[in-house]
Amino acid sequence: MSEITSLYVHKVLAQVDAKVAIDDLLHRLGMQPGAPIDPKKMVSSDAYYDFFAELSRRDPEGLSLPLRIGASMRSDDYGAFGLAWKSAPNLRGSYVRSERYGRVLGSAEAYTLEKSGDGWFFNLEKAGDGRLGMLLSNEASLSAVDVISEEVSAEVFKPMAVFFKHACRGDVSIYETHFDCPVHFEAGRDALLISDDKLDAPNKLGDETIAKFFDQHLEQELASLDDQTSLEHAVRRAVTNVLSEGVPTLSLIASELGIGSRTLQRRLSETGQSFQGVVDIARKDLAQRLLRETNYSLAEIAFLTGFAEQSGFTRAFKRWAGKTPRSYRLDGASRKA
Repeated sequence: MSEITSLYVHKVLAQVDAKVAIDDLLHRLGMQPGAPIDPKKMVSSDAYYDFFAELSRRDPEGLSLPLRIGASMRSDDYGAFGLAWKSAPNLRGSYVRSERYGRVLGSAEAYTLEKSGDGWFFNLEKAGDGRLGMLLSNEASLSAVDVISEEVSAEVFKPMAVFFKHACRGDVSIYETHFDCPVHFEAGRDALLISDDKLDAPNKLGDETIAKFFDQHLEQELASLDDQTSLEHAVRRAVTNVLSEGVPTLSLIASELGIGSRTLQRRLSETGQSFQGVVDIARKDLAQRLLRETNYSLAEIAFLTGFAEQSGFTRAFKRWAGKTPRSYRLDGASRKA
């Protein structure tokens, strides 16, 4: 399951019209209204995209919501990652750090720097199925890159152009006014195109020694993420393999992995996980994949994900995804059409 830092949830909420109801959407994300901001707390990317899309529908200025969210971001919001970005000697160094360390902000998106004929593409690659919330998130992410580049660069920053894979959702002039450059939709990539001189202009607070300090910190975070991810993925794989026989016990999965039950419970707890939470993720991911990619009946999918009855599956799926399995399948079919 791809994840995104809950920092983005708080940033979205800060830009939404104050009259818009949000509590029900926060509960779906497993968050509480008024909770403190913690960039290390992650939320499911699918749940975040659905949350984002619903808020854009409720907000009177929904078209510009993702651009406003991106424009509200500052490098300090991102913790050590943002400080490494700010202290890099130039924007090229900032972008290279995004390629290397972006995973500390979640597993749903990645950035790459790619040479083009007349500049460099800073590409955004995001995991997801192209739902509305994902497209909104792409717009917010590139808006954030734009504004943070402007924040840290010693020179006036302006991209040569901005590109989005999806079709324009409204008046293109709103986007071009925001980015102050041409914006191209249905372009085959999500990216900023940046000139060599902008990329190599010094950062205001660029300091190689400080940047290396934060690099070391981020390397440790990456190593920790690799350990956490490998354990969670191993548990999820083991759970998925036996779900058709019913929901497995902790002792069964621990035995499958060759470790003690207490050890598995402790290691999951150290990463902020619980065995039941990982089981739920495995069941949700398998259910969504079966709904998207197969023609199995809902009763068959309920059985394959460890439910004795279809009604129990429907209740659980609605808790996981905020909609019924039937609605999820129909939405997926309409996106492919």
